[in-house]
Amino acid sequence: MKKFFILLLILISVTAVYSIGIETEENDKVIYNPFKPNPQQNRWYYGGNVGFRFWNNYFYLSVQPLVGYKVTPKFSVGGKLAYSYISDKRINPTFNSHNFGGSIFTRYRVVPQFYLHGEFVYASFDQITGFDLQSNKWMSERVWVPFLLLGGGVSQMVGPNVWIFAEVLVDVLNDKNSPYEEWDPFVSFGAGVGF
Repeated sequence: MKKFFILLLILISVTAVYSIGIETEENDKVIYNPFKPNPQQNRWYYGGNVGFRFWNNYFYLSVQPLVGYKVTPKFSVGGKLAYSYISDKRINPTFNSHNFGGSIFTRYRVVPQFYLHGEFVYASFDQITGFDLQSNKWMSERVWVPFLLLGGGVSQMVGPNVWIFAEVLVDVLNDKNSPYEEWDPFVSFGAGVGF
């Protein structure tokens, strides 16, 4: 939990630094303000995350496309699809898993570079239930796990209408079938268009 608060403090600090420079040019002309969008600007935005981990004979690859709709300049709703592939060679024989799911989310921009985020996720995981000696394979069953993720993130414009973001979310449900430790933060980075 201490790591979560340190990471949150870093995110808030980065937000403060970036919020000073993005709003004005030398002549104080506003160059971008998501709270006052161009009337012809599209309310839809899209993007997503790609994640990967590999170390100690463990490989993880994840893809999460998202689409959102700005209800107001500060408040938006949207959805995500998720797919991940895991290959764990730390156990013999190797266990391979394909996990998938979807979610709906809301975001509220506190300042142009900082937003609060709430997300309900329903995901399917392959869980090991035993080992079959005859076939020399792991036995598994698919379980559906709900998550309620709460937290926030920072975003930075890197081009016309293109943003990168980092967010820290925490699951407050902590379902018994979750493959994650209780209160472990979900840290993700991604990009978006129109956000």
